Amino acid sequence: MKTYEEKKKFLHERAASLMKEDLVLAFSGGVDSSLLLKIFCEAAKPFRTTVYAVTVHTELHPLKDVKIARQVAREAGAQHFVVYINELQEADIRLNPKDRCYRCKTLLFGRLKEKAKELGADTVAEGTNEDDLHVYRPGIRALQELGIISPLAESGFTKAEVRKLAQEYGISVANRPSTPCMATRFPYGTELNCEKMRQVEEEEEWLKTFGFYNVRIRVHDDTARIEVDERDLSLLLKNREKIVRRLKKSGYTYVTVDLEGFRSGSMDIQDRHS
Repeated sequence: MKTYEEKKKFLHERAASLMKEDLVLAFSGGVDSSLLLKIFCEAAKPFRTTVYAVTVHTELHPLKDVKIARQVAREAGAQHFVVYINELQEADIRLNPKDRCYRCKTLLFGRLKEKAKELGADTVAEGTNEDDLHVYRPGIRALQELGIISPLAESGFTKAEVRKLAQEYGISVANRPSTPCMATRFPYGTELNCEKMRQVEEEEEWLKTFGFYNVRIRVHDDTARIEVDERDLSLLLKNREKIVRRLKKSGYTYVTVDLEGFRSGSMDIQDRHS
């Protein structure tokens, strides 16, 4: 197993190799892609090549993501583009199928490859890390089929190591929580629409004002199941009256707390064990 320093060396060598030519980076503004953007921009300087940071914006992602991505791309000195896609229609995921992630990634990265061709770049990279390879991530198959490069995963960087290196670089989003698509808040087979997803996004942002780091509202029909980090369960219960009142006003009949606490991909449990 590689040490942290060995992983850093591999990643920088990989970036130097890739940046001999112009490159498109799928850029969400999260810590993974932001770290890659910083490293690619540094690696491009000797070759005078260009890193194109391309953010795909859809109705499945929080509205603030584009604003954050623009800011971080500006900090890195990268050229930034935003591509708008209607995933619900174009990826045929309105009924939230179990292969939603695969369908979305196929559409999104297909468009990124088209953008790369338009910009004269042959390579498209993205920010999957080592931890992502060990959980339910059907979208990774789409990346492999399309020939998308994942330097962090190749280097063996875990999420914790990504954050550590991002902090060493002084990247502004080094401690930003992950922001997966809003479809992950609903069980598979649930009809998705923009109004429902925006409502969940708004309520999660409100909950964060109490000081929660990770927070998810998983919607089961008329029930809102709240996930926060285990250390924050007492804070959630302390403010339960305000939270219940707010969420019931938003239309939920029942408001529950998940005693297992926050965990990424909790809607995928059945698929992990199938």
